[in-house]
Amino acid sequence: MSKRRDRRLMGRAFGLARLNQGMTGVNPSVGCVILDADGHIVGEGVTGIGGRPHAEEIALDIAGGAAKGGTAYVTLEPCRERSQGGKSCSVKLKEAGIGRVVCSVLDPHPVANGGILNLRNAGIRVEVGTGRHVAERLYKAFFASIG
Repeated sequence: MSKRRDRRLMGRAFGLARLNQGMTGVNPSVGCVILDADGHIVGEGVTGIGGRPHAEEIALDIAGGAAKGGTAYVTLEPCRERSQGGKSCSVKLKEAGIGRVVCSVLDPHPVANGGILNLRNAGIRVEVGTGRHVAERLYKAFFASIG
C-alpha cells in the first residue's frame, strides 16, 4: 500500500468519524474502513450514537469473512479492553484475521490504551501516525477529558 493511498483511506475514515461527532457520549466518534486482501473496501463503520457499538465492530460485521488478510484504517487506537465487558476491538480485529492496521493516534484512555500492543503481539502489522494532526484536532476534547 502506498502512503498516498493510506492517507486517502484514513481521510475516508475521518469523514465517517465526523458523522457522529458530539453524539457518542463519553466515547469519541471513531471511523473505520476495512479493505479485503485485494485492497477493496468491504466494510465501514462509525461509533454508534451514545458510544456503542464501536466503529470497528460495525465495519467488521459488514466485511464478514472478506476482512481476512485485509487492512483496517482506524482514526483512534482500537481498544485493548471493553469497559462493559465483551470482546475488545483489538481482539475482534485479530479474530477477523486482519493483516494490517493503520491507526492515526494512540488512545490515552487507560482501558483502551494498549490495543496496538495486543495487535502487534498477535503478529499484525500496525502503523501509527497517518492523519495524526487531524486526529489530535478531532479528539482534542476527548483527550482533555482523560488527563
